[in-house]
Amino acid sequence: MEQKYENYFVPEQSQWPIIGAVAMFFIAVGAGLTVMQVDSTASSGSYILYGGIGILIYMLFGWFKHVIEESQKGLYSAQMDRSFRQGMSWFIFSEVMFFLAFFGALFYARVLSVPWLGGASNNAMTYEVLWPNFEAVWPLLTTPGGDTTNAMGWQGLPLINTIILLTSSVTMHFAHVAMERDERLKLKMFLSLTVLLGVVFLGLQVEEYRHAYNDLNLTLQSGLYGNTFYLLTGFHGMHVTLGTLMLLIVLLRIFKGHLDSKQHFAFQAAAWYWHFVDVVWLCLFVFVYVL
Repeated sequence: MEQKYENYFVPEQSQWPIIGAVAMFFIAVGAGLTVMQVDSTASSGSYILYGGIGILIYMLFGWFKHVIEESQKGLYSAQMDRSFRQGMSWFIFSEVMFFLAFFGALFYARVLSVPWLGGASNNAMTYEVLWPNFEAVWPLLTTPGGDTTNAMGWQGLPLINTIILLTSSVTMHFAHVAMERDERLKLKMFLSLTVLLGVVFLGLQVEEYRHAYNDLNLTLQSGLYGNTFYLLTGFHGMHVTLGTLMLLIVLLRIFKGHLDSKQHFAFQAAAWYWHFVDVVWLCLFVFVYVL
C-alpha cells in the first residue's frame, strides 16, 4: 500500500531578517544618542531613531506580504501551520521573559535596594554617606542631586487606558468567535473596533507622557522611579504599536476576502499577541501605578 506524505514548503532565502537586524541596530543607537545631554548628538540621534523605525516598518510590511502571498498560493501544509504555531508560541514566551526581567528589576529596587539603602540590615550609615536626607519609601521622588518629581497616579489617563485595553480584549474575543462562525460582518466590526481602541490607547499614552514631562517633571532624569516608569510603560507601548499593526494587517486581509473559519492562524496569532499585551498592561497598572 502506497504511503502518502505531507508536502512541506521550504521558503527561499530571505533578506528580511537582516533588514530587521539593521533596523533594530539603528533604533538602539538612535535612542541612545537621543537621550544624551548634548543637543547636537540628540538631534542626530532622533534622525537615526526615526530612520530605524521606518526601516522596521518597511521590513514588517514586506515580510508579511511575502508570507501572505505564499499562504494564498496554497503552499502551506498542516505541518507548516504547526511550525507557525510553535514559532508564535516561543515568540510570546520570549516576550514574557523580556517583561519579567523588567518587573524583576522593579521588584529588586522596591523590595531590596530601597530598604537596604534606607538602613535595613544594620546599614544605617549608608544613606547618610551616599544620599543625604534619603527616605526609604516608594516611589523615590527625589534624586541624589536634590531634584524632585511627582508620581503618576493611577486615576485619570492610566485608569482610562486600562479600561480601553480590557474592552479591546473583549472585542478581540467577539471577533474571534465571529471568525470561527464565518460571520464576516461581525468579524469586520469587532476587529475594526479593536484596532481603533489600540490607536486610542497609544494616543492617550502620548498625552500621558506629555502630562508627565510638562506638569509632573517626571522625566528620564528623575532617578530610579522615572527610569523604571518609562522603561516599562514605553516598551509596553512599543508592543501595543506592533500588535495594532498586526491587527490592522489582518483586518485588511479580511476585507480582501482572506482567511476563513478553517484557515485563520494569522488572525489567531495576532489575537494571542493582543491578549498578551493586555495582560502585561494589567500587571503594569498594578505594580507601576497603583502599588
